[in-house]
Amino acid sequence: MTRLVTALSLLFVTATSFAEEPAGSPATPEPLQVFDAATFDDDGFELPYRLMAPKPTDDDEKRPLLVFLHGFGERGDDNRRQLDHGGSLFASADFRDRHRAFVLMPQCPAGNKPDSDEPVVWSMKLRPTSVTVPLGIDQPPSKPMHAVRALVDRLIETLPIDTDRLYVAGLSMGGYGTWEMAAREPEFWAAAAPICGGGNPEWGERLKDLPLWAFHGDADNAVPVERSREMIAAINAAGGRAIYTEYPGEGHGSWNPTFASRQVWDWMFAQHR
Repeated sequence: MTRLVTALSLLFVTATSFAEEPAGSPATPEPLQVFDAATFDDDGFELPYRLMAPKPTDDDEKRPLLVFLHGFGERGDDNRRQLDHGGSLFASADFRDRHRAFVLMPQCPAGNKPDSDEPVVWSMKLRPTSVTVPLGIDQPPSKPMHAVRALVDRLIETLPIDTDRLYVAGLSMGGYGTWEMAAREPEFWAAAAPICGGGNPEWGERLKDLPLWAFHGDADNAVPVERSREMIAAINAAGGRAIYTEYPGEGHGSWNPTFASRQVWDWMFAQHR
C-alpha cells in the first residue's frame, strides 16, 4: 500500500497505481554517456557536476531544468557516484522523450568541515533524531548548496532554460537539501520533491505556495518518517496543499518506488511558476 496525504484528505491507493506505466527500462546509453562531466568554481570552492541536455529538437523552445541532489553515500570527487540513484532514470529514452529537460546532478564533496568533525553536506545541518531544530533560514547556506545555486544561475545565463520551470528534488541528505533550497527561495522554483529528507517545520509558511510532493518510507531507520510528516503538516497548517506519499513497510530506499512512477515526474514537469 502507498499512502498519499494532501491538505484535504487521507487516501489509500495501491503502489501499482502510481506506476501504471513504468518510468522506463535501464538507460540506453548508460548515464555516463548521457551526462557530461564538468567542475564549477564558486569563488574557490570546486563543485563537480554532471549535466544532461535534452534531446535535440527542431524548435527553439526553452527547456525545463531539474536539479537533483544525491544522498550522503554518494559524496566525493569522482564526479560519477551521484548518478548511482536516479541517473539511469533520467538518462532513459522514456524520460528524455517525455520531458525533454536539462538535468543537473552535482556532487557534494566528502570529508568534514574545516576544524570540525561535522561532515560536509548539502544542508546547513542534518537534523538528528531528537528535538534539535535546524539552523534558521537566515543563516548562510553551506558551501555546496551555495555553489549549486550559483551554478544554476550560470546555466540559466548560458543555456536555453525556461526559468518558469525550474525544479529541485533529492534523496536522503539531498532530501534535506531539497527542503532547504526550496525554503530559501520558494518563489524561484516551480516545484520541489524531497525524498526521505527533513527540514525545519518553521519553514511551513514560506513553503505554503510552492507545489511540493514529498516521499518517505514508514520503516526508514536512517531518516525517521516523522521528518517528512512534520514538514507536510506545517505547510498544510499554514494554508498550503503539499502532497505526501508514505510507503508502508519501506525502509530508507523510498526513492525506488518514487523513481518508478511516471506520475511523479509528469506532475513535476507540469508545474510552472
